[in-house]
Amino acid sequence: MPTYDYHCPANGRVVEVSHKMADRISTWSELCRLAGLPLDGTSGKAKVEKLMSASGVVHAGSLGSGYERPCDTGPCGGGGCGGGGCEF
Repeated sequence: MPTYDYHCPANGRVVEVSHKMADRISTWSELCRLAGLPLDGTSGKAKVEKLMSASGVVHAGSLGSGYERPCDTGPCGGGGCGGGGCEF
């Protein structure tokens, strides 16, 4: 399941949770219930905002461009560049 970060402007907190892509989290109480956190004095009706994250990054090969980085198929065996040091 993907992981998402949500920000609550009412208390300034950022909370990371996992949920289905189709799920829509819009209030602090929904977010706390999902994350197993107490409300801690913030109104359960306080709005939360989903933050953009790297979860939207896709593998170049799935874009249909035909371009793949050497570390996607080459000497690393298709497992990426181990320590994340790919220069491509």
